[in-house]
Amino acid sequence: MYTEKEILQAGELIEKARRMVFFGGAGVSTESGIPDFRSQDGLYSQKYKYPPEQILSHTFFERYPEEFYKFYRDKMLFPNAEPNAAHRKLAQWEREGKLSAVITQNIDGLHQKAGSKRVLELHGSVWRNHCTRCGKSYPLEAVLESTGVLRCECGGIVKPDVVLYEEPLDGAVLEAAVKELERADLLIIGGTSLNVYPAAGLIDYFGGNNIIVVNKGEPARRRNGVLFLDGKIGEIFSKFD
Repeated sequence: MYTEKEILQAGELIEKARRMVFFGGAGVSTESGIPDFRSQDGLYSQKYKYPPEQILSHTFFERYPEEFYKFYRDKMLFPNAEPNAAHRKLAQWEREGKLSAVITQNIDGLHQKAGSKRVLELHGSVWRNHCTRCGKSYPLEAVLESTGVLRCECGGIVKPDVVLYEEPLDGAVLEAAVKELERADLLIIGGTSLNVYPAAGLIDYFGGNNIIVVNKGEPARRRNGVLFLDGKIGEIFSKFD
């Protein structure tokens, strides 16, 4: 559990920072009621006909789109979720000119809902969908209001704009994230165990000296000089002015 001394230390680093970047994962949204993937009660510990890692792969989507969509609607969509204190604080720091970008592994769109403008979505977003044949775009509502496999008017299958296993990350998003990290003077890492690659490897591009990590339980990767706060990110962020 974090201490008040650690909160004060983190607050001082944030106060001095002029160009912060936030790198976040599933733990940022758990306080909004969205379950994470890898905790004891997370998505990957639940039992399905197929393992979630297999269902959420490009090969599975192409071979069994009906099964994919069934799982996707049931377990991946939370359209009524609301931003929590962490999302709101990040949006506030951006408005104040202290935070230059949010780099997120999440696909829920809660950072934008909270008011953040510069959000780099490494794994895409459930709010965007496109036809695999003609490229036509479809909103999330089209997925929610349909049953079975969502098809375009041209007959093609509509795919969510989320990065599935076996698919590469978007090159333009990666390039933008690297540039933001290289120019940042403070990196805040939150709600992630840093287990998911290649996304987790991005933090190696950080060019500054100060890193704050906020997570429940120690992350998989540790670096020297890192201030680690063990706890819920929304609760911790609400303590900063």
